[in-house]
Amino acid sequence: MDDQTKPENVQQIQINTCDEMSRGRYSNSMVVSHGPDEFILDWLLNSPNGAHLVSRIIVSPHHVKRLIVTLRENLDIYEKQFGSIGEIILEDEPVH
Repeated sequence: MDDQTKPENVQQIQINTCDEMSRGRYSNSMVVSHGPDEFILDWLLNSPNGAHLVSRIIVSPHHVKRLIVTLRENLDIYEKQFGSIGEIILEDEPVH
């Protein structure tokens, strides 16, 4: 989205949360599964003691689309500011 298409009045959202939630959780892995009506995003922490579920988020397919668009936009902004992130090879992908 360029400067000409950005809305002038961006609505601010007040988010209320407890201290534990606002500190966030670290995740270095994720498992995605889905059914006809939802996507299940399991955020994991892989550690020497094995994988631990950090959080499970269940969202609609439409929300997954919005997440992908938003993440892509923010990744582009990040790379413009901090430089390109190298290609990541997932464990399940064959190496070319």
